[in-house]
Amino acid sequence: MNPTSIALLVTSTVLFVGAASSAKAWALSANSLGWLTLTLMLYTLGNLIMLQLIRAAGMGVALSLSAIIQLIAVNAVAFTLFHERVSWVQATGIFLAIIAVAMITLNPPR
Repeated sequence: MNPTSIALLVTSTVLFVGAASSAKAWALSANSLGWLTLTLMLYTLGNLIMLQLIRAAGMGVALSLSAIIQLIAVNAVAFTLFHERVSWVQATGIFLAIIAVAMITLNPPR
């Protein structure tokens, strides 16, 4: 991946994590229209950037990398900022999902 693709990936990840956090804030609020609007705007911007990343890096690579980075980032935010807890079965599933996506992404066919 070139520097532009990496910048697109980082930007989309920040937007998607922001959108997920905004969605959580909306869920905890009294269904605030402001949080809902912010959530939709962030998801829309993130998806528009992902379209550019798919064009630059290909669908498989772009979506796989985005999935693993978002999976790690969203769980980090959920556990640290929102103090969410998961059972050991759920934690194992999250860990295995990260491993699976990493295996798919880090060893592309030649």
